[in-house]
Amino acid sequence: MANAPLVEGKYLMFRDKPFVRENNTICYGDMTDDYILFMMILKNKTVVGANGAKSEVPEKVLVQILSTDTKKNPVERIAKQTEKNSLYDAMDIGLIWLERALRA
Repeated sequence: MANAPLVEGKYLMFRDKPFVRENNTICYGDMTDDYILFMMILKNKTVVGANGAKSEVPEKVLVQILSTDTKKNPVERIAKQTEKNSLYDAMDIGLIWLERALRA
């Protein structure tokens, strides 16, 4: 079964690629591609909405473009890395970096 999926079950698809979140870790991309986007929420903050409801939102997010080549050691697999102050900013730069890495 060489073409069997690495992740079983249903998960969110975004731009035809899997978008998987578990706790504070988010992975976006296809493991058959050369690179994926990896994000880890390092710190959350509490915000209060107009109706008084409290929500936790990411305040600091680690963004990495990782090679899917498992023959490389973990440090060599990191193609790009930064920290951003919101999930929006992390996704914004992460998607740009991933697109460029997959084109190269």
